[in-house]
Amino acid sequence: MSWKRSSVVMIWLVAAVCAVLTGVLVAPENRLVWTSLSLAGCTIITLAAQLSTGQKEGYVSRVTLSLVGAVIVLAVATGIFALLGLA
Repeated sequence: MSWKRSSVVMIWLVAAVCAVLTGVLVAPENRLVWTSLSLAGCTIITLAAQLSTGQKEGYVSRVTLSLVGAVIVLAVATGIFALLGLA
């Protein structure tokens, strides 16, 4: 896997780890706040990771893929948190 792709997948993994930690460590009433903070952190890490590649070509698409993937991961986690809250 190339450095460009691995930097995108790394952000998705960070989002998944944040989702799991939020689900395990945070009280149910505060999970939405921490999920939002996780997305903010993923955004900062995305910008840093993509700038560190030193590649101008494809920068916007790498950032977009990273953030869309993080949003999807965190949205699924939010849905799971909501379903757990109904039980």
